[in-house]
Amino acid sequence: MDAFTTAGLPTVLFVTPPRVQDLARFPLARCVGLAGLSRGQSPEWMNRELPAAFASLASLGAPILQYKVCSTFDSSPAIGSIGRAIDLGVRAMPGSWSPMVIGAPRLRRFQMFGNLFAAAADGAVHRLDRHPSMSRHPVTPMDEADLRVHLARQTRRRIELIDLAQMGQGLGQPRYDSLRGEDRPVVMLDVCDAATQREAGRLVWENRGAGVFSASSSGLQYALTAHWRELGLLPEQTGLPVAAPATCIAAVSGSCSPMSAAQIQWARARGFHTSRLDVRQFLDGTRAEIEIERLAAQASALIGQGISPIVYSAEGPDDPAVTSFDDWVAAAGIGRAEGALRIGRALAEIMRRMLDRSGVRRVVVAGGDSSGAVASHLGIQALTVAAGMSPGVPLCRAWSDRLERDGLEIALKGGQFGAISFYGDVREGRPQAS
Repeated sequence: MDAFTTAGLPTVLFVTPPRVQDLARFPLARCVGLAGLSRGQSPEWMNRELPAAFASLASLGAPILQYKVCSTFDSSPAIGSIGRAIDLGVRAMPGSWSPMVIGAPRLRRFQMFGNLFAAAADGAVHRLDRHPSMSRHPVTPMDEADLRVHLARQTRRRIELIDLAQMGQGLGQPRYDSLRGEDRPVVMLDVCDAATQREAGRLVWENRGAGVFSASSSGLQYALTAHWRELGLLPEQTGLPVAAPATCIAAVSGSCSPMSAAQIQWARARGFHTSRLDVRQFLDGTRAEIEIERLAAQASALIGQGISPIVYSAEGPDDPAVTSFDDWVAAAGIGRAEGALRIGRALAEIMRRMLDRSGVRRVVVAGGDSSGAVASHLGIQALTVAAGMSPGVPLCRAWSDRLERDGLEIALKGGQFGAISFYGDVREGRPQAS
């Protein structure tokens, strides 16, 4: 949404499959999305749920059907399998290839010769398998930077690459011509700078045929808009509105990244109230409701005093909630994935109670899995971009049949995204430069 809306292409993200009357509310939309929870689900869940979602989106007639993946590619054969999503998604479109664009320089994600590099909280760029948080993710730790190798664990589909040298030397098209086929291979496109980004957009757009499926990060949107600008189809200068300040905001965080920890610490030192979800107590099923109510009641009371609360489950990758997580879920008799889902649902319920009791109108959710859980739990039908905030994290406007949710302002933030002052920026309506 951020990339396309910033480029001047109205975009709407539906939280539930859109009905005809829902689509009619957004007649100018050029991109329609459907939010989901698949990044935290099993391949069996994907087999049940994704075909209908893909068919619904494909029926809109757009030339590109995208399965949005995280720009750090976090996934595994058992949880959030990108390979399984591709195997299901290519059936919905007739294309002779499945292009994949992961690199997004604006987000400081760089793919070179198939290997993914990503910036960390301190700004340093790391190969993905050496990244200080992604290599230690509690659910999908990334132990392989070569995305071809990582994806091959999740699908038997042919996986190819148009590499950095070919992208930069104008050899992308002949390479594509040699790779496409009836087996519809995944073809990864290296992107590390503005030139390779434009070339990736050109290759996807000019070879979309009658319709193509792509599992890509928002790097695909940045690539397409760069190509369309070069063609003169989009203006060079675009931007987003600036939000007005809010008296206070409410936030929940399920992220364990160092950046999320630094953002919580920054907020705590500047008057935000931070409260920990006791993960060990929560996973004990007998105390789950007690823990949810304790935090929701406390946060609601703080909002009434004009204090912005942040409820979090972990403060960085070295937090006991991360390092002891496997032991705690084992003691609770559940698996790692189920434990993560339960935490996401708990944060979603805490947010729901805060909203119902306090009337706060601007909120933040940190963590990709947590964002999906909260958005699907609040009775929101759709999201559009309301204002610029941080690259990759706009402030969104919620659309809902429920009056108390309609117009809610919400920022859904991946763990690595945003400046250290992110919570203060959201409260003050202070956008960060790209």
